[in-house]
Amino acid sequence: MIHISEDIQLKEILNSDSESLFNLMKEIYPAAYSHFWKDGGEWYVQSQYSEKNILKELLQENTDYYFVIYKGEIIGNFRIIWNSELEGLENKKSVKLHRVYLHSKTQGKGVGKSLLNWLEEEAIKKQYELIWLDAMDEQPQAFEFYKKKGYQYHSHCFLDFDLLHDEVRKMSQVYKLI
Repeated sequence: MIHISEDIQLKEILNSDSESLFNLMKEIYPAAYSHFWKDGGEWYVQSQYSEKNILKELLQENTDYYFVIYKGEIIGNFRIIWNSELEGLENKKSVKLHRVYLHSKTQGKGVGKSLLNWLEEEAIKKQYELIWLDAMDEQPQAFEFYKKKGYQYHSHCFLDFDLLHDEVRKMSQVYKLI
């Protein structure tokens, strides 16, 4: 268990946690993203949080995958890929924040801010120079959150998932030098 603050901890996700993670994401993901999908996000949760995919992601080298615990309750997940280069900035030792999903009931309570601060501290300890992530352009509050934390636009990509509505496919790659 990693203690970020009195109220926030990270608990490593293990192979035996795949069902718990799947059930958590069935609750969290649709609340925030169902309107992006022709099927309400069902395909995304079923594919990305299937036991097979979770076990594959847990085996990936240079990754850390955690449950986020707030006041004793699991309220999200947080996945980091160390040594993940951002195109055009390959000369920087980089870490990618691959996933951070938090239950809507914790918005505005400083959980996301605390997670990013912890990640920055860990990255600095490990002598990383850059943190980056993909942010959905159609989630302006998230985009603004990263901007306030010092992240800046680098480039963009488009998601190619068939069931995703065309107007929400754009993702901006944002980064912060640390």
